[in-house]
Amino acid sequence: MTTVLQAWLLLLASIVAEIAGTLALRQSQGFSKLWPVVACISCYLLAVWLMGIALRRLDMGLTYAVWAAGGTAGTALIGMLLFGEPYNVARLAGLALILAGVVVLSLQGTH
Repeated sequence: MTTVLQAWLLLLASIVAEIAGTLALRQSQGFSKLWPVVACISCYLLAVWLMGIALRRLDMGLTYAVWAAGGTAGTALIGMLLFGEPYNVARLAGLALILAGVVVLSLQGTH
């Protein structure tokens, strides 16, 4: 039986796997390099599987919102930090709005 804390940890692991899959996708150079493609597909499958387990205890809307926002924000931050992608006030404000949206959704609580 999965506890709520375990479900949140699984969701966090799912987000990490999704970000890793996206990084592997970048390294695959348009699906032309075998091992990054294998890593990409494996990470995305792991991410969805872990999220599915987390959904046993967490609300679907909140779970997907946290997963999508975490993946989006994490990938954007890694792009800026590791790959020299541009960052400015508008981009950082956009990331803050994504996170604010998840907070607002979570304030609704569960039934």
